[in-house]
Amino acid sequence: MAILMDGKALAEQRRAELKNAVEAYKSTAQRTPCLNVVLVGEDSASELYVKNKIKMAEVVGIQSKVERLHAECAQEDVLQRVDALNEDPCVDGILVQLPLPKAINADKVIAQIAADKDVDGLTPVSLGNLIRGIDGVRPCTPRGILTLLDHYEIALEGKEVVIVGRSSLVGKPMALMLLERDATVKVCHSRTQDLAEVVGEADLLICAIGQPEFIRPEWLKKGVSVVDVGITKTPKGWVGDVCAEGIREKVSAWTPVPGGVGPMTVISLLENTLELAAHKK
Repeated sequence: MAILMDGKALAEQRRAELKNAVEAYKSTAQRTPCLNVVLVGEDSASELYVKNKIKMAEVVGIQSKVERLHAECAQEDVLQRVDALNEDPCVDGILVQLPLPKAINADKVIAQIAADKDVDGLTPVSLGNLIRGIDGVRPCTPRGILTLLDHYEIALEGKEVVIVGRSSLVGKPMALMLLERDATVKVCHSRTQDLAEVVGEADLLICAIGQPEFIRPEWLKKGVSVVDVGITKTPKGWVGDVCAEGIREKVSAWTPVPGGVGPMTVISLLENTLELAAHKK
């Protein structure tokens, strides 16, 4: 019988553990960890994501703040806001909510975040540490995925892993983190030839392209484990990158959409915040 990798249930479990860890930190350090989110514009999806992150931070005892900037603001305004947070000794983690308006260069904004406050693990310093295998904060979604896979005892060493999507947010760091775990990794993208054939070779398939039901169940090898990062609202409801119809007959394990990767991303963000606070000089 196929295993449903329930990210919502696991996040609840880890949330209780994290709350205890935060209380222990407060008792020792005599301060409260602080996460600061920079939100530019009024994108509805981003508003929802930030709301969930702030709510969950409060549940585990982490102080959280949202810095709101207008969608029409200049890039320099965002950079100055990040600089101010870099200098604020009360702030442990800085998260710039993506995507940013098209007029703003997201790479420059992310690079402006101090490495010791990079709660999302996406600055050049953090990603450089990942490439070199140096300990440090890891990107939230890949970290959450690995936590989920470990919890459900999905083997990684020596396995054929196919990642569909090569973003700096998920695909690329996910590949590096899986290489650290001795998996054999293939990263697919819009120029990949014979995608269905490549997907069909996977022992573990991770999809993060934001294309609703793009991956078809008939592409999958019998017994594959599937992690679906994508989530898109359609007339029939929220769906992932993998068509859910008939998937249970092909897979050994899979993540639901919603309720799979999303909750694990949020809990990873909060775990990163506590770790940054604990390593503060």
